[in-house]
Amino acid sequence: MSVGTTPVEAVIFDWGGTLTPWHTIDLAEQWRVYARELAARADDFVDAEALAARILAVEDRAWKRLRVDGGSAHIEQVLREAGVESDHPGHPAALTAYQEFWEPHTFTDPQVEPLWRGLRERGVKVGVLSNTIWPAGYHDGVFARDGVLDLLDGAVYTSEIDHAKPHREAFRAAMTAVGVEDPAAAVYVGDRPYEDVHGAQRAGLRAIWVPHSDIPMDQQVHVDVTPDGVAHELLDILKIVDSWLGA
Repeated sequence: MSVGTTPVEAVIFDWGGTLTPWHTIDLAEQWRVYARELAARADDFVDAEALAARILAVEDRAWKRLRVDGGSAHIEQVLREAGVESDHPGHPAALTAYQEFWEPHTFTDPQVEPLWRGLRERGVKVGVLSNTIWPAGYHDGVFARDGVLDLLDGAVYTSEIDHAKPHREAFRAAMTAVGVEDPAAAVYVGDRPYEDVHGAQRAGLRAIWVPHSDIPMDQQVHVDVTPDGVAHELLDILKIVDSWLGA
């Protein structure tokens, strides 16, 4: 049976820019917020600007490694490489300030709840696979805050595994999380042609592209791919899945 005719058992979603509306973020400011709070609680003098620049550089290298070879990273590893240990007396308050900086940019698109309910009503499982440095508990808290956590059948955050998209193993981990063995029975939805469309198709999944993100040039990887479907808004995914279900 070909990919195009295999019944859909699960739809797995990217998070940032797909389930959340795209926002342009001042990536340097996120770490200035963290560093200023940490410096205010440090026992010794901390140059907050220098620390923020150092963390940003480490994070940037981590994301570049991800795009080159699909390697993963965790926020604690990023901070440690920049010289900040998790037991630093200022770390808890600094991490809270950092998360508060990000909170306005994490809210779930209003179409997610009816989309996920619609998929589950069709007998299709719902999953998430996100390239992220944040821990799984943080993401679970975001979905719980927005009232959709109970609609998830499984989620994989690459901070918790050895690989990230577009590596095949990341997609396999997400399939395992939702209980699907055949990649042809799974669909991946994302806003990035390289990580999401190319990565999913290379792993044997169908890919739906959501082209509503203004991805910075330095985060783009050119790749010649054709998605299996295009959703200009999230609820379009139900129509695409219905066509594959024969509904």
